Amino acid sequence: PDRAEGETPPTGGRAARRKAAQEAAKRGGRHGARARGGSAVRGATGASGAGPSDAEARPRTRMEAKRAARARKDSPGVVASRVVGEVFITLGVVMLLFVTYQLWWTNILAHQQANGAAGDLQKKWDTKGADRDPGVFSPGQGFAIIYIPKLDVKAPIAEGIDKHKVLDRGMVGHYAKGKLKTAMPWDKKGNFALAGHRNTHGEPFRYINRLKPGDKIVVETQSRFYTYDMTSILPQTSPSNTGVIGPVPPGSGFTKPGRYLTLTTCTPEFTSTYRMIVWGRMVDERPRSEGKPDALVE
Repeated sequence: PDRAEGETPPTGGRAARRKAAQEAAKRGGRHGARARGGSAVRGATGASGAGPSDAEARPRTRMEAKRAARARKDSPGVVASRVVGEVFITLGVVMLLFVTYQLWWTNILAHQQANGAAGDLQKKWDTKGADRDPGVFSPGQGFAIIYIPKLDVKAPIAEGIDKHKVLDRGMVGHYAKGKLKTAMPWDKKGNFALAGHRNTHGEPFRYINRLKPGDKIVVETQSRFYTYDMTSILPQTSPSNTGVIGPVPPGSGFTKPGRYLTLTTCTPEFTSTYRMIVWGRMVDERPRSEGKPDALVE
């Protein structure tokens, strides 16, 4: 057999060589066992030694668990900021719903109510006939219909200018109380003064600022049609300026008593800071039995 490097070759006869071989074999076995044992120890250590992660995976004590739970909780500042954020989001949604209600839904409801009131008036007039126009009405009672052909407006006129009973229902209100009492269309002289919303709740006077001199405004009653020519406009005045609905309104261009019409509404849009005024002069009167005036059939 091959000898290890530096090993002295055995001397003597066959028996001596055999003995030397046996001793060499024993020495090799002890070295292999030690080598295998070291590998086994290293393998066992590598398999079971998970290092620091084992310590971390071990169950914590109850105190440590409580501390960890407190550490995971949000601070008071974070909780407060979340609450404030949710409150602002809720307020934003409420405001959006309110704006939608004001700008869209109130118009739908008011148009339904106004159209129903106008239709009921015309049915009643057709049923009872059109012999005369009664002169006394209760607050909120409809008694006429106003048409502004250029603006495609048709709205019932009710007695009084109460916001909830008249204006918010899409109707136009007649100034008819106390110092604000004005004439009726059938009066031989006087100023028939009306108020209407410019925005929301049907907004019948939304675009009266677009009227020009000569544009027609028609008022239909139980017995007659009254046609007015728009004559002038006052873009802005104080709500306390009640002279604009007087028998001969200052600034209207009228110089003596006559049969006049005044429309009033809020301005600027979406506010009630000032009032816009439109004036007109009666130019035609005819019985309903003669049919609609030209302004309504063109």
